Amino acid sequence: MGPSQSIKNLNTPRIALIDCNNFYVSCERVFRPDLTHTPIVVLSNNDGCVVSRSAEAKKLGVKMGQPWFQLAPLAQKHHILPLSSNYTLYADMSNRVMKTLSTYSPKQEVYSIDECFLDLSDFAMPLDSYAKMIRQTILQNLGLPVCIGIGSTKTRAKLANFFAKQHPLLEGICDLESIDTQLQAYFFNQTQVNEIWGIGAKITEKLATKGIKTVWQFMQACPNWLRKNFSIILVKTQAELNHISCLGLNDIKANNKQIIASRSFGAPVYTKQALSEAISSYVARAAEKLRQQNSVAKIIYVYIQTNRFNQASYHAPGVFLTLIEPTQDTRLLTLSALQGLEQIYQPGLAYKKAGITLSEITPNTQKQHALFAPKSTFDNSKSQILMQTIDQINQSIGKGSIHLLSEGFDKSWQMQSNQRSPRYTTHLSEVAKAYTDSN
Repeated sequence: MGPSQSIKNLNTPRIALIDCNNFYVSCERVFRPDLTHTPIVVLSNNDGCVVSRSAEAKKLGVKMGQPWFQLAPLAQKHHILPLSSNYTLYADMSNRVMKTLSTYSPKQEVYSIDECFLDLSDFAMPLDSYAKMIRQTILQNLGLPVCIGIGSTKTRAKLANFFAKQHPLLEGICDLESIDTQLQAYFFNQTQVNEIWGIGAKITEKLATKGIKTVWQFMQACPNWLRKNFSIILVKTQAELNHISCLGLNDIKANNKQIIASRSFGAPVYTKQALSEAISSYVARAAEKLRQQNSVAKIIYVYIQTNRFNQASYHAPGVFLTLIEPTQDTRLLTLSALQGLEQIYQPGLAYKKAGITLSEITPNTQKQHALFAPKSTFDNSKSQILMQTIDQINQSIGKGSIHLLSEGFDKSWQMQSNQRSPRYTTHLSEVAKAYTDSN
């Protein structure tokens, strides 16, 4: 891009979408460079289904969501390496990526664990050079490959990111507004409509009945027909593709109105003690998220359930509990949750899953005190100091290093993660073990 084109950027909307390539697999390879060319799949909870694939695994025909047991013959033939999900590692690496990207624009929207929008409007320097700098920084500092799409709207940026991934000659970067118009038309005509952000299988099928199969055909469709047969959302999607911005950049993330923590067990759970440990662990995780957004919760929902595939004996009770005062204190929330478990637990059943949901969440600064509530054994100011201290220690030396006794120690109920890699960036003991094993 020449100097005249860089001046053209001024006062022109430009949105960039930065997307980490095969994020979970890429995080694993940062610490295992020997796996760079190995076909890898990352599996879901309890090592059930494929949630991430390396490029090599994709070429072998591995599909997203495919059950691992179905892949056994293919995996054995091509030496596909299965890894259990390492969510602690992925979340930490994501935070590092997003923090780095925030230095490249004053306006940022974190869209998902591996995607981020940046507003690059009014940047005077050539955007392809700027995008190349961003890409090289993430690769050099974090070891993660990314692709960058740039467009006049968020939807065009998403599409540009798709082109950046699909066409090797673009070298991972596509500024849709700067490429040749003929090449742009070629991309639009060769790309199926289901690659447009927000257009799923059902809409794709219905559009195809009217001969709308490519991005270009969708861009030329009658807006009134789209509104009549679909919704205003699809009309806005079309407008975005035609340079009319309908989706703003949300640089301030709204607080969660509900916080959910649940997991399937690695093996059936029969005892109330094991269920209590699981519920306590889930409450601790949810309470930490509550404090991260400086909020308090008034209601907690607790549930347990047996195997849902066995309808003859399926049992899934739950109970809502309202606290006297909203809180973010793990101890108070756990106390209420365990009282709820007492109400719904039935002995003799094989429980497969448990979970909790925090709701009626409000900012801590707007906390409403109960007028006739008895004085709490947990003083509010001391409670906040204690919880902050626990969070800081856990963030420093590893999550769960300090926890309530009710969470237990053995945790035989935890989901299966037989192939999980070490949590390299957050658990020092696991890094040391990984180093010892490798030597």
